[in-house]
Amino acid sequence: MEMDMRQIANECFFAWVESEIRSGRSVRFRVKGNSMRPLLRNGKEEVVVEPCGKQVLKPGHVILFRQSGRYVLHRIIQKRGSHYLMQGDGVCRFYEECEETDIIGVVRRVYRPSGKMIETDSVGWRLGSRLWLGLGRFRRVVLRVLNRVDGVFP
Repeated sequence: MEMDMRQIANECFFAWVESEIRSGRSVRFRVKGNSMRPLLRNGKEEVVVEPCGKQVLKPGHVILFRQSGRYVLHRIIQKRGSHYLMQGDGVCRFYEECEETDIIGVVRRVYRPSGKMIETDSVGWRLGSRLWLGLGRFRRVVLRVLNRVDGVFP
C-alpha cells in the first residue's frame, strides 16, 4: 500500500505538534535540517517529543522550542535562571536563548533508519552526546569532513 505524503507548511505542522504536546500526548516526526548533525541527520532520523511535565531540564537535553516565530530542535548547553542557552550539535558558532515558556517538549526517543530505537536517557545516547560536545572547536573540522563524504556513503 502506498502512503499519501503531502507537504504542509512548517508553521501549520508545528502548531499541531505544539497542540498535541500541550494536550499531554507525544509526537513522532522526521528531523529536517542539518543543525543537529551528526547525531540527528536531515531526513533520516525520527524523534519522539514528549511533554516536559515536571521534569527538570538540564544541559544535554534536546528540546523543541519556539524562537522568533520558528520552531527549533536543539540541545540545552546551559541554564541561567529561567533562561536556557541552546545550540545545535552541527552548529559551532551561534547560540539561541529561550525562556521556559518557549519550550514545547523534550526529545525522549530517536529512531534510526534501521528501525533501531534509542532512549535519550540511555547511557549510549548520553555518552555519545557528551563525546560530541566535548570535541569543542574540533567539531567544526569533523563536520567539514562529514559534509565532504556525505554523498560518497549513502
